[in-house]
Amino acid sequence: MGKPSRDKGLRRERAIVDIHMKCGLRAERVPLSGALRYRGNGADVDLYVRGTEPLKAEVKARGEGDGFKTLERWLGENDALFLWRDRAPPMVVLPLHIWLEIAGRSARPDAITRSAQ
Repeated sequence: MGKPSRDKGLRRERAIVDIHMKCGLRAERVPLSGALRYRGNGADVDLYVRGTEPLKAEVKARGEGDGFKTLERWLGENDALFLWRDRAPPMVVLPLHIWLEIAGRSARPDAITRSAQ
């Protein structure tokens, strides 16, 4: 991966953390985007929306949105898109504003207080 791609990924990861923090939700970027398996975690971002164990999040960015445009078309004006491949667990795609609403309702009050400090 070249430096411009790496820098873009870092900017997107930091932006996801910043968005969550501004909404009062604790979030942390995983060092080196999980390459070191920090605390056994290979994800890009830790999101603390339900207790002490973080949700592990991966952040992907594409200039032209290759692969994303189909998901956006399928989602349309809906709040969620469920993807279910044969012999695999289903996945959910949510617009960011829906995710933040759900995460905000799920977050423990002390987790929100800690992130505001």
